[in-house]
Amino acid sequence: MNRVSLLLKMLLVGLLVFVAAGCSVTTREVGSDEQVIYDEGYHFSDKKAIVDNMVTSLLTKYPLVRATDRPVLIVYGIANRTSEHISTSAMTDDMRQALLSSGRVRFINKIQRDNIQKESSYQYGGNVAAETRIQRARQVGAQYMLTGTLRSIEKKQPRQFRLKKKTLMYYSLNMELTDIETGLIEWADSAEVIREASKPFIGW
Repeated sequence: MNRVSLLLKMLLVGLLVFVAAGCSVTTREVGSDEQVIYDEGYHFSDKKAIVDNMVTSLLTKYPLVRATDRPVLIVYGIANRTSEHISTSAMTDDMRQALLSSGRVRFINKIQRDNIQKESSYQYGGNVAAETRIQRARQVGAQYMLTGTLRSIEKKQPRQFRLKKKTLMYYSLNMELTDIETGLIEWADSAEVIREASKPFIGW
């Protein structure tokens, strides 16, 4: 075997070893506070930052900062106006949990309303002792409605010769707290995430 053939064979073996190493699967534990970002898109760490900002704003600004009677809120969700499949209900769930933990507000369980009605009807269907039935028409009405909108803007560098392409992603969450009786917006705030990614044109 001549030197050229030997060299080619060694290069081929080395390439196969490199590819095999790159295809191996590894795992590790990731902390909830750790930022793990692979591209310019939305990440779970963004949700935590957004939720923390919104909860802090709600609790430190009017009207909740002056409330002494634990006002009752209802969540009507965050509209997703992005092109991505983002679970906005995960944001409102975390906000509700943090706000409840503060002891400053209460929430209507909107998701379980149908089940509450079913249970109430069952109790008055003749199978439950009268002394243990709940009292009807005692549910508490919400004073404030929490809503929001999530939007995104994507900007890409214009086409021209370069070794890397850059993409800029902008996410904006706007939230409002509306007084249901008056229809007035009593609180509004926004949180932003801006991220730039630089990617090589060749890669895997």
